[in-house]
Amino acid sequence: MASFRGALARKSLDPASSLSEVLFGLIMTLTFTLGAGLTIQQEGREGARELLIATIGCNIAWGAIDGVLYIVGQLFERGRRKRLALRIGQTRDEAGAIALVAGEYDDVLGAVTSAEERLSLYRRVVGRLRSGTIPPNRMTREDLAGAVASFWLVFFASLPAAIPFVFIDDAWWALRVSNLLLLALLFVTGHAWGRYAVARPWLAGLVFLLGGTVLVAATIALGG
Repeated sequence: MASFRGALARKSLDPASSLSEVLFGLIMTLTFTLGAGLTIQQEGREGARELLIATIGCNIAWGAIDGVLYIVGQLFERGRRKRLALRIGQTRDEAGAIALVAGEYDDVLGAVTSAEERLSLYRRVVGRLRSGTIPPNRMTREDLAGAVASFWLVFFASLPAAIPFVFIDDAWWALRVSNLLLLALLFVTGHAWGRYAVARPWLAGLVFLLGGTVLVAATIALGG
């Protein structure tokens, strides 16, 4: 099952999106559990059980919302490109049509191509768009797969928070161990983000960890 989820995420989402979904799930779970100290102290194991149910339920809901937002985002991005294609097709002046394409792609291609290469490419793009048909903007199987992957990444990011409550009888200590596990996962996520972004992985991991630690320390200091 784990390998299936990993394969689905790799196939449907780019690394940046996958890391963002995991980070979102971890922060949601950490934020939800940070304020649970008082409830745990007052209600003990029963309070811990309710916390677990609420935490998992919260991430199920947010995972579903995030999946829907992924589909909406994909439709919006394709719609934006379709509007650009329509504008190019409706622009009779070739120079004006080329300028529209340049405005979309110069930032991406400017560092790796010459002005002459870009002009030749943009002319071909304009010719292709004017001679072809623009497909309708509909939800695709790839959109659904990406939404499912988003849901699973957000949902499973919350599960490590439940592990300490299974093995530790003292509910308050289980909560703190849960917080430590989530902080460790924040570091791992930050490290992976740093590798993908060609930044300093350890520094990125520490920044993610520091942000989470500040949240935990502030909450404990305030009685959470």
